[in-house]
Amino acid sequence: MKEKILKQYKEKIRDLVKHNELYFNDDNPKISDSEYDKLKTEILILEKKYSFISKLALSKKIVGSKPSSKFKKINHLQPMLSLSNAFKKKDMEDFLKKVKNFLNLKNDKIELFSEPKIDGISATLIYKNGQLKNGLSRGDGITGEDILDNLKTISNQPESGGF
Repeated sequence: MKEKILKQYKEKIRDLVKHNELYFNDDNPKISDSEYDKLKTEILILEKKYSFISKLALSKKIVGSKPSSKFKKINHLQPMLSLSNAFKKKDMEDFLKKVKNFLNLKNDKIELFSEPKIDGISATLIYKNGQLKNGLSRGDGITGEDILDNLKTISNQPESGGF
């Protein structure tokens, strides 16, 4: 039974890696966002349910995909991690509990809001002397792709900042 569950888990991980590659590198997704989210949720459920799988925690090692060879690679100043999805009120409550524990808050009120998932890109913008100098995609979370020229085409993207 344990081997069967482990095999199922590893197949789901392989599928997730494959779909990341199709989406991020090939720009050719083969499943919908909801199917992708369902696959990821199934992996997390297996990790939570079985201690022998949670020790592997393979899903935690997957953020996006390896950067494409089409763009120059740049390491992030800090790892660029991914946020989790929330599908139910309980997911938001669990997230809030983690935030309060991390910040060591007891009865402090924290206001949350959510919005529908909209496909897009997460990017790190780096300004030097108030001028936009680098724009990196998430990539694998450690190394991103230099997408500065692409980001400059966004009309409401600040080219300079007084931060």
